[in-house]
Amino acid sequence: MPKRLINKFKEWFSGNGDPQLRVIPRGQHQFPEEDIKGQVLSVLDGLTDAGYEAYLVGGSIRDGLIGLHPKDFDVATSATPEQIKAVFGRNCRLIGRRFRLAHVRFGRDIIEVATFRASHSKADDDDQHHSSQSEEGLLLRDNVFGTLAEDAVRRDFTANALYYRHTDGAVLDFVNGYEDIQQRTLRLIGDPEQRYREDPVRMLRAVRFAAKLDFHLAPDTAAPIGELSELLGLIPPARLFEEVLKLFMSGHAQAVWPLLLDYQLAHWLFPLSVPGRNDATGMQTLIGLALRNTDERLAQGKPVTPAFLYAVLLWGPLQQFWQRAQDDGMSPVPALQKAIQQVIQQQAQHTSIPKRFGIPMREMWELQGRLSQRSPKRCEALLQHPRFRAAYDLLLLREEAGELEPGLGDWWTRYQTADEAQRAELCKGLGAGKKKRRRRPRNRRPKPSPES
Repeated sequence: MPKRLINKFKEWFSGNGDPQLRVIPRGQHQFPEEDIKGQVLSVLDGLTDAGYEAYLVGGSIRDGLIGLHPKDFDVATSATPEQIKAVFGRNCRLIGRRFRLAHVRFGRDIIEVATFRASHSKADDDDQHHSSQSEEGLLLRDNVFGTLAEDAVRRDFTANALYYRHTDGAVLDFVNGYEDIQQRTLRLIGDPEQRYREDPVRMLRAVRFAAKLDFHLAPDTAAPIGELSELLGLIPPARLFEEVLKLFMSGHAQAVWPLLLDYQLAHWLFPLSVPGRNDATGMQTLIGLALRNTDERLAQGKPVTPAFLYAVLLWGPLQQFWQRAQDDGMSPVPALQKAIQQVIQQQAQHTSIPKRFGIPMREMWELQGRLSQRSPKRCEALLQHPRFRAAYDLLLLREEAGELEPGLGDWWTRYQTADEAQRAELCKGLGAGKKKRRRRPRNRRPKPSPES
């Protein structure tokens, strides 16, 4: 970004001067107004009828302008959270401390409504209730309310700072975001280093939007990321877990992982999984295949689970810990349990793993060894296991990645579709059905005679 423009943004953030407003009238933009939900229009009308400004803002406008059909609509308004609640009464709930919002409910649908924000620099120095930052520059609280123009320049990317005025169908642009969208450019508003320090998660958002929208990062937006990536260490693991879900569960995971590696962000999310730490045969290929399959399933409307994603990303590190424990003299089963615990503990320092995903992940890992221990009784029991299908999918990916010799996955594929007689035939020659070897009687020491 030209230095002149950066200085202008700094001037806006300090509250001196107003950004230039560009109005793109209906008919000169491609935003699909017919996609706006009726509930969203009810919120906009309710606020404007009560005398407040109200606009659609953010991702829905961006997506609509590039030909996507937005589904989630956010509203920005001049009304404070309390005033929003007064307009919508029982249907409105106020949430958040770091960033106060209003949720307006219509049955199961929730419309998120935010008050116009101003730069935190406008808050009084002793007013920690509305705005505060850490010593590193991390924005801890952001509840300084402002005008529409101030709200525009404190948003993260220019492409996310466009407003749709439903009263006349115009799009309002204070930060040249409309042109950036036309050029498929993702550009931070203001000084990039300062904005990343305020919220390091913006680096992950930059990568996610670039992958999702097929945008390129503006040079000044991309430049500080590698150097500032360590700031992700300041973010709570629970929040980073939520960001991982957004990164990998939005249908563009295959494009996200290379970008995370390129910008040195991956080793702050999955330090055990990056190249250099996870280089055994097929491990990086395995990750790529799993991310591809995740995108395909989402495109087909099929369910995906973070448990499977984490099971793949941490499979290579698990093997390393497992082998190390066996080299120390532990037998395989307890060594595996120890390795599982070590991998989960180390990963949880970076992104949390909720128990509802951690337990299925462990079961997928444990089933990998059991899938090769085939006998009629064992096979039937494995088919009934709630994690069999996920473990089977992981096995197929391991073979496709070259970690395992092919064959076992095909055997299980045929076994699942076979009838009883065919399954019995498949088990022949695997050691199934052989008579158990009779145990030799132990050599008992003769009882001492009374004379001894």
